[in-house]
Amino acid sequence: MGMTMSQKILAAHAGLNEVKAGQLINAKIDLALANDITGPVAIKEFERAGASQVFDKSKVVLVMDHFAPNKDIKSAEQCSICRKFAADKGILNFFDVGNMGIEHALLPEKGLVGAGCLVIGADSHTCTYGALGAFSTGVGSTDMCAAMMSGEAWFKAPAALKFVLTGKPAKYICGKDIILHIIGLIGVDGALYKSMEFFGDGVKYLNIDDRFTICNMAIEAGAKNGIFPVDDVTREYLKGRYKGEIIEYAADPDAVYEKVYEIDLSNLKPTVSFPHLPENARTEWGSIGIDQVVIGSCTNGHISDLRMAAEVLRGRKVAKGVRAIIIPATNQIYLQALKEGLIEQFIEAGAVVSTPTCGPCLGGYMGILAGGERCVSTTNRNFVGRMGHTSSEVYLASPYVAAASAVTGRLASPWEVLG
Repeated sequence: MGMTMSQKILAAHAGLNEVKAGQLINAKIDLALANDITGPVAIKEFERAGASQVFDKSKVVLVMDHFAPNKDIKSAEQCSICRKFAADKGILNFFDVGNMGIEHALLPEKGLVGAGCLVIGADSHTCTYGALGAFSTGVGSTDMCAAMMSGEAWFKAPAALKFVLTGKPAKYICGKDIILHIIGLIGVDGALYKSMEFFGDGVKYLNIDDRFTICNMAIEAGAKNGIFPVDDVTREYLKGRYKGEIIEYAADPDAVYEKVYEIDLSNLKPTVSFPHLPENARTEWGSIGIDQVVIGSCTNGHISDLRMAAEVLRGRKVAKGVRAIIIPATNQIYLQALKEGLIEQFIEAGAVVSTPTCGPCLGGYMGILAGGERCVSTTNRNFVGRMGHTSSEVYLASPYVAAASAVTGRLASPWEVLG
């Protein structure tokens, strides 16, 4: 019986000829990632276990992104634990203020992840790297600790769902609309502990950032991982960036998928997930006034996302009473946006531009909501209290929709502003 892309990567790293859905395996990992929230927990367990060194100084990554620059004493202490550990263990890939970015945008940019890799991260959105043809998934901090010591992790090989994407997306439709549509279709538990594997002639119309966005939100459907096949778009992104061996895995013709979904991208419309679940996806809405817009995060803080926002905001003003917050996902993206004049356009429009940080996405800082406030956000979750007060509301949307909403002062389609 054939294997899916995900199963092939797991089998190769476990030293097995094949794995089947539900099989428990132990596999060697290529990268173990933690941040300033999950890292300290793993580090304390590492020290409690009496370990002296990490398994490979180049394969353990610590990124200070959730509360860095530090917002308070507690967050400063969290980062301090990570800084001391990185220095003491000689960890080569430690990223902090001045050399930072949101982890799931930063690692691909730095060339730390490539096709065929097996990556775990103590953060649920580690599934982002499936855009590069890697198997990547989130784990708990104790699993992260064990991986830092041994270079291995246990997995239950997931069953899979197949998504066949056809057609060319219409104007103003991007990866965020696609994944919100899919989650709306299958629900937040529709892919529970399964692989979401994407195929079809529509894939060629998706740039690498679209794919990052789609895989990033696979976890919002309950998936273990999301993954795209390697093609010319993938190879172009990895060229000159990823220094490891690129291994391209393709699903077998007789690979088993629990269900196949066919999605015609040409039929999709700008999609918004209403509170308080990502599955609450809609393409029509009434006049809903807003207080804040956030454009950024590991989901939509890439340079193409900022270009979308700039296309809408160029020559226009943020509506009175609306706070617009733009957060480039990495310093390199920030610099590129500066070179292209995007930052100037954002500020002239009345938006504020932040250093790279997860910040408001998890209700951390840089954009907390008060009671009753509404925010249109390009982030990935809109649970009760996700961005602040439990009576606040978060509407998940693409950069096009978020920027159009900032201009109009209400939830709006880009067609209303750009025509």
